[in-house]
Amino acid sequence: MDKRLTFNEDVENYDKWRPTYCEELFEDIMAYSQIGQGKKALEIGIGTGQATRPFLNTGCELTAIELGKDLAAYSKLKFQEYKNFTVCNTAFEEFEYPDDSVDLVYSATAFHWIPEATSYPKVSKLLKTNGTLALFWNRPFVARENDELHQNIQSIYQKYRPANTKIIENDTERYNYILKTIQGYGFRNVVFKLYHLTRRFPSADYIALLNSYSDHRSMPSAAKEGLEAEIKEAIMNFGDVLSVYDTIDLYLARK
Repeated sequence: MDKRLTFNEDVENYDKWRPTYCEELFEDIMAYSQIGQGKKALEIGIGTGQATRPFLNTGCELTAIELGKDLAAYSKLKFQEYKNFTVCNTAFEEFEYPDDSVDLVYSATAFHWIPEATSYPKVSKLLKTNGTLALFWNRPFVARENDELHQNIQSIYQKYRPANTKIIENDTERYNYILKTIQGYGFRNVVFKLYHLTRRFPSADYIALLNSYSDHRSMPSAAKEGLEAEIKEAIMNFGDVLSVYDTIDLYLARK
């Protein structure tokens, strides 16, 4: 099964636990793009709309693309009071829209699911001259060298997912790759920013958060249950509170 469709399996859990984004990020996008009433925006991979309302509140005409049928239906209902909102239940690769017609294309923790050779050229075709591309990702990090709980959790992950790629909190190599890729597809005036947030979870809530991620949901059931049980026990042994450190990377560019 396409891993993108795992998000469609438990929509309410996804909406409840997936992180939103800081106000400063939205302010920076609005200032750069000058999006507002009379302009058109396109969101790639709306999910359940964690990054949608701030754009709708500008008064722009927003079209959202979502591959998951249930996610698309959920978001349509969630934002039904907005007359400037449309959801298209399709893959971005299959989405049809007039060329040179969009003022802002943005994607929140979703753009990596689209093949690079398709995503950037198609966005460029859709955007007007001087239109804005805004890409951002929230990457949760649960490790601190001086934090015994986080060390315990990392050892549990290594036990159940030894081949899992370790997430680097300040991944400059990744940031530079995305910046060079954006520029390589002809976008200009590229701006890069980082934002940091901290969330705290009791054990049950953290397990619910894990179940909103595709790589976790796609684990073999026995390994998934063992991982969850040991993580839950570890958190409970440390006062039943786990801190999650979010790093949000934002890329802004013009066509």
